[in-house]
This record gives sequence, C-alpha cells and structure tokens, in this order.
Amino acid sequence: MERAQEIIGVGGIYAVLVEASNRPRYAFLVLQLVAEIADGRGQAGPFVAQGGLPMLLREWLCSQLLPMSEQPARRAALRARVAAALKHELTGDAMRDAARIDAAVEEQVQAVGRANVSRAISDLVRAGLMTRHYAGYATNHKNRGGGRHAVYVVKPGVLALLRKPAPLRRTGLATANPQGELFAA
Repeated sequence: MERAQEIIGVGGIYAVLVEASNRPRYAFLVLQLVAEIADGRGQAGPFVAQGGLPMLLREWLCSQLLPMSEQPARRAALRARVAAALKHELTGDAMRDAARIDAAVEEQVQAVGRANVSRAISDLVRAGLMTRHYAGYATNHKNRGGGRHAVYVVKPGVLALLRKPAPLRRTGLATANPQGELFAA
C-alpha cells in the first residue's frame, strides 16, 4: 500500500490509518513518538537514550504510552488476578509478598504494552507510513528476531509532515492590527 506519496497533511496520515488500523489514534500516537526520536533519515532505534542509559526502542515506546492506559480500577482488578494466581508462591511476609505481586503486575503491564506497540507498528507498516527492520546479532534458530532488535524507519514524506514547523506570524504594522486603528487619539 504505497499511499505515502499522495498524503497531503496530518489529516491524510490519519485517513490512511483509519483504513489500515483498528486503533488509528493509538497507531498515530506511536507514529508521532517514533518520528519525534528519529534521526534526519527517519530512522529510530534499536536503542534510545533514557536518562543517559540505553533502552530498547520498543521498551521506550511502551513506557511513553503507559500513562495512557493507567486506569485505577483496571489496575486493581489486574492486581487481584495476579495475587490470586500467585497465592501458592507467597510467603506470608506482607512486604515481600507485596513486592512480588507488584513486580508480577508490572511485568504483565509491560508485556501487554509491548504487544500493543508491536500491533500498532504492524498497522503503520501495512499502511505504508513506515518500514521496520532488525539490527544486531542474528542467531540461527526458529525465532528470527532472536538476538536482534527492531529499527523503525518513518517514510520521508510522512516525517516531513510530522516535523513541519508551525507557520510564523509576521510582525509589522499591517499584520499587527489587521482592522487598523479603531480609536484615534
């Protein structure tokens, strides 16, 4: 689907996503985040600097989008399900058990977040707005991605639209007050 050439503006990007994705707003947000950290060629990844430390791109995207999905009721229900699943592994020490439950909840939230990001990236690739490839050590086994990490490349036309600067307002007599002087002194 090579529609990236005929996209006129940000609305056009969104229109393409509506056709290619079940979650176009989420996919658009992922696209915007990738474009934000991409270099001049539109390439982002496989690592992003987070607080001076390298972090995998997909992990970074997941952490950026996590506040969007935090709902106290859903998190409490997830915590209850995880606590019920771990009840045979709990020690009875409240502090240690709470830390174990919190770690398991966080692990599950991260796994769901990574899956959501991957699904959104697949939608963006299908829509023709970006491509992906893998970088790193390629191991020879069934899992093609083993030992390699994703690199996302935003198409140049799409990157130009997302990085388009806001129009500058001219300053001067004619544009400062377009209606002219209403009250002459």
